[in-house]
Amino acid sequence: MPIQVGGRVRRDRRSEFSVRRTAFGFLLVAVLVCGAGLTLRTALESAERHPVAAGLSVVAVVSGAVALLRRRRNRRVAARAAAAAVDAAYEVVETALEDRPAGPEPVRRPEPVDWESMDPYDFEEAVAALCRRDGCTDAEVVGGAGDLGADVVGTTPDGRRLVVQCKRYTSENKVGSQDLQRFGGTCYAVHEAGTAVVVTTGAFTEPALEYAEQCGIVCVDLAGLNAWSEYGAPLPWHAGEAVQPAGN
Repeated sequence: MPIQVGGRVRRDRRSEFSVRRTAFGFLLVAVLVCGAGLTLRTALESAERHPVAAGLSVVAVVSGAVALLRRRRNRRVAARAAAAAVDAAYEVVETALEDRPAGPEPVRRPEPVDWESMDPYDFEEAVAALCRRDGCTDAEVVGGAGDLGADVVGTTPDGRRLVVQCKRYTSENKVGSQDLQRFGGTCYAVHEAGTAVVVTTGAFTEPALEYAEQCGIVCVDLAGLNAWSEYGAPLPWHAGEAVQPAGN
């Protein structure tokens, strides 16, 4: 009989000890949850200014929770707690990044174009593409027999009719005043240009530039063409204005 009583006493002690361990375990979980909640609240309040730091704070709580829960040999609870906390960390960072004001996107400078290696038709197509890039969405090549000096036509973003003549010349062959006079005689009267432009892979003579200034024709030589294509000069139909890449 004394042996049986002793056995009952030992079983009662084991039962009492297990209850205490369980209660202690729940207390630890409660402390962890409260700590995680306070940390997450702090992270949310500072996320707009320090999104990365807020995310790292939550990750630190995750690491602590996983370590402690593993020591308690409760891996399922640890996995659930870790997944929930990681999701919260991602949400904190994503919310902060979404709320941050978006800055202007950097303009990517295009690669230099070898204009001089193009044949006359490819040159006209490239100029038309350049016009479309910068807002003349309907620009197209119309050059050919009987074009009367118009190689590319389109509409500027502010509604003016754009007429462009393309001169695929070498650097030794300059566009002269006679070329400008022929174009000046048709670009306004025939093609009803609101903006008339002559683009060349060469250069212009001084008399040609003087005539163009008198008639309001914009002259773009090889250096100006490279600057235009690389956003380094005002658009031809915005001559005299500040450089403004399309889309800004």
